[in-house]
Amino acid sequence: MTAAIFLCDLTGNMARPWAEAGYDCWCVDVQHSIRRDRQEGRIRFVWGDVRSWCPPAGLDIAFVAAFPPCTHVSGSGARDWRRKGHGLLVDSLELFTACEVAASWSGAPYCIENPVGALSSHMGQPTHWFEPWHFAQLADDPAAEAYTKKTALWTGNGFVMPDRRPVEPTLGSKMHLMPPSDDRANLRSATPTGFARAVFMANAPHLKARAAA
Repeated sequence: MTAAIFLCDLTGNMARPWAEAGYDCWCVDVQHSIRRDRQEGRIRFVWGDVRSWCPPAGLDIAFVAAFPPCTHVSGSGARDWRRKGHGLLVDSLELFTACEVAASWSGAPYCIENPVGALSSHMGQPTHWFEPWHFAQLADDPAAEAYTKKTALWTGNGFVMPDRRPVEPTLGSKMHLMPPSDDRANLRSATPTGFARAVFMANAPHLKARAAA
């Protein structure tokens, strides 16, 4: 069974292009129901902590993406780092490392996404940077993704960074202007659909094989 795995993924945005192409997808996050998996087409939303979750046996894993929580390491919250102390930093580094180990061991191309912040000082410099507007031509709604938000990617196992398909960033830094709310962190961390589609187009095995032929 050819599959794609998405760790710390609440929305399923990154998985949808893969599912639409026929890949079986697992979106793993502690915010999903612990008692009942939810199915959306070929996407299965399952509860799981990345430090202990294991994929079902027999999967042929084609791709892995991970989005470890950034609440305690994002540069936008730097003024609170000292007050939070080392405990929450260590927790964030542990989750990132668990994602990196799982992705690396999968043998499949992978990317780990996080905004600008403290991770670069502890996990090494990222492989790539991007902003949502760089790929907004491919978005479900290009106008909605014409915004800036510098985001880092740590990648491996042959991950291909897609070519840009940009629009003008007319919305500026709209995420920083988002008013406080209970779901603000989830809204800020949702994967841009244009970026998700671009990564799929550059890394899906069947598309790479077609291009090589």
